[in-house]
Amino acid sequence: MEQLKDISSLDDIRLLVDSFYGKARADELLGPIFNGIIQNRWPEHLDKMYRFWETLLLDNHTYHGSPFWPHAQMPVNATHFDRWQQLFRETVTQLFDGPKASEACWRGEKMAQMFLSKITYYNSTTAIK
Repeated sequence: MEQLKDISSLDDIRLLVDSFYGKARADELLGPIFNGIIQNRWPEHLDKMYRFWETLLLDNHTYHGSPFWPHAQMPVNATHFDRWQQLFRETVTQLFDGPKASEACWRGEKMAQMFLSKITYYNSTTAIK
């Protein structure tokens, strides 16, 4: 069995992001949402995700922005975030092993929890108005 290496470079980040979004785009639950919103802007989105994860995991500050707002009005709920987390963790653990891989899983889980909480709150407060 091949020994997996840890996430340590931008090439590793690209492999992770490309592999994950390949799965997400093909997923019957997540695919229609991602493909419907991103449409033909996948190269731009993937580049942004490379920079986002490079900033988080490699401490190379190439991402500047606010990741929540583009997601605020997405038609998603806990089921979508559960699936996102499952695919993300599966992708990370299939490709990598080590402290950065564990951190990626942890950060993905926390981000999904935070986004779900904020989207739920956002939808409940905008529905009141």
